[in-house]
Amino acid sequence: MKKMWWLALAGPLFGGPAVDYRLSFPNAVHHEAEITATFRDVAQPSLEVVMSRSSPGRYALHEFAKNVYQFRASDSSGSALRVMRPNPYGWSIARDHVGQNLAGENLGTVIVHYTLFGDRADGTYDGIDETHAHLNLPATLVWAHGFENAPATLRFEIPPGSGWRIATQLKPEGNDLWSAPDLEGLMDSPVELSAHVVAEWQVENQKFRMAIHQQGSEEIVKLCAKRAQAVVLQAEGVFGSFPKFDNETYTFLMDYLPYAFGDGMEHRNSTSISGPLDLRDSEDEALDTISHEFFHAWNVRRIRPRSLEPFDFERVNMCGELWFAEGFTSYYGPLLMERAGLITLDEFARTLSGFVNRVLNAPGHEMFSVVEMSEQAAFVDAARSIDATNFRNTFISYYTYGAALAFGLDLSIRQRFPGKSLDDWMRVMWRLHPDINEPYTLEDLETALAEATGSKEFAATFFKRHINGREPLDYAQLVTAAGLKLRKAHAGKPWIGAAGVETGVEGVKLADAALRGSPLYAAGLDVGDEITHCDGKVLKKTEDFHACLAKRFPGEQIALEYVSRSGAKKVTVPVLEDPDVEIVTFENVGFEVAESVKFFRREWLGSKAMHGSQDDPVVNW
Repeated sequence: MKKMWWLALAGPLFGGPAVDYRLSFPNAVHHEAEITATFRDVAQPSLEVVMSRSSPGRYALHEFAKNVYQFRASDSSGSALRVMRPNPYGWSIARDHVGQNLAGENLGTVIVHYTLFGDRADGTYDGIDETHAHLNLPATLVWAHGFENAPATLRFEIPPGSGWRIATQLKPEGNDLWSAPDLEGLMDSPVELSAHVVAEWQVENQKFRMAIHQQGSEEIVKLCAKRAQAVVLQAEGVFGSFPKFDNETYTFLMDYLPYAFGDGMEHRNSTSISGPLDLRDSEDEALDTISHEFFHAWNVRRIRPRSLEPFDFERVNMCGELWFAEGFTSYYGPLLMERAGLITLDEFARTLSGFVNRVLNAPGHEMFSVVEMSEQAAFVDAARSIDATNFRNTFISYYTYGAALAFGLDLSIRQRFPGKSLDDWMRVMWRLHPDINEPYTLEDLETALAEATGSKEFAATFFKRHINGREPLDYAQLVTAAGLKLRKAHAGKPWIGAAGVETGVEGVKLADAALRGSPLYAAGLDVGDEITHCDGKVLKKTEDFHACLAKRFPGEQIALEYVSRSGAKKVTVPVLEDPDVEIVTFENVGFEVAESVKFFRREWLGSKAMHGSQDDPVVNW
């Protein structure tokens, strides 16, 4: 009867079919929440209640139902309803009293109660303890088929004496009550309940808030917020305007705690960011994540691939455009920081080196196009499996691959079409596909690139060779105009393809698969094989192997003895030069920086902020 007393006291916020949730945390010390979901106006004799298996911003399945237990259901009179489990992810609820089958009667009101466990504070899961409740709602709330378009309310019971307050993009209704217009809006709204510190600032008529739960001083919150403002303004400069945020507010939810996990997850009007270190020790990393996730407010949350719409909370949406949605965002993240003056050109170049080096030297670029890499997200986006894969030789992350493409394309456009850049492509996409009701396809991306550059031929060739094809860009040529040089990172260093080795039982064990095309791969060595001798010398630890290899030069050969699954073997393999590359500035290699290079850098890396600097944010919310 206590549940019904609350319903009568609170009263429905919406008429017609709707869902009311109530969350409390009486056993937070053991990472549990007690959740009540009330489904009103159920106009059928049974209700199919489910737990999501997918989450906005994720592209693989996550079995959230595993953390739900003590599930039960009742009607508006408090009488128990029959609960059956048709599958591991859902519950079927109907009337079925002893001696009286009322299965044909509409249910009216269904009240579901369950206990939820959560002990991983990141962008995908829940982190509940005595210090906070960090909630990703697909991992938290059950929902019902037929109620996808129904509005929802959430009421949070704050533990007495906790000092918790609530931060979320949900619409505030007063008295710790929040609302969402439908299932999509509900599930896209993370929540942080804690004694967090808040910094906020205003740009024109929209508010930006940072709710930071951390163990350091408030001064680092102010500093982080000030720098975040600079990133926010640079992002607006790319597109020419901010999105119109719901409730005219955008919220950064941040947890930097020893028991949090490193992550960033974009949402329509907020982002969830977390890390295991003190914010003062990880501010650069936090700002990089802020820059990436805020760029998503346009790219993917509004400029949306058609393959992600409608988002399926029970299955995976396969998306071949993640190289653009995630990869281009990965390029713009550090670019915005450079434009804001938060990192140096040398630091930016090191980030670009990582993108380019991976694409040029990983065997995966010979296996799949960047579109095909994107389509494999269901297998790699924090997906879990216990069997071995060959991803080291077949896969390149669409984040990395897309970022390298964005970098190369930006330089290419700037050189071939003076006065134009990758920013112009992003602006055209923002104009043509301003929200999820106008999603884009791969063909739309090519059309927009043609409009941005004024050349259908350029767009068609780029997509044929580098998007649908597997041809790498000529980075060595492209970077020169920006006063950068692509060179060998370890010139003259011997290399045979042993990416990782560790001390084994009989020698030095290969900890990773040998790279396709490397001397070790050609010789037949594979992960788990133990090299016992190098040039006749016994190997007992990894240092022995590295010391032996260091004595050789590219062009020579090295003799190895090893033990594999099929027994002891001897091989002689050629020594090659380490293929890793890096991008460095002209200044670092003693080259003259011409005026044309300085101009190119100003156009590329200069501030694009459309507003002046803001006042210091007020830590008061």
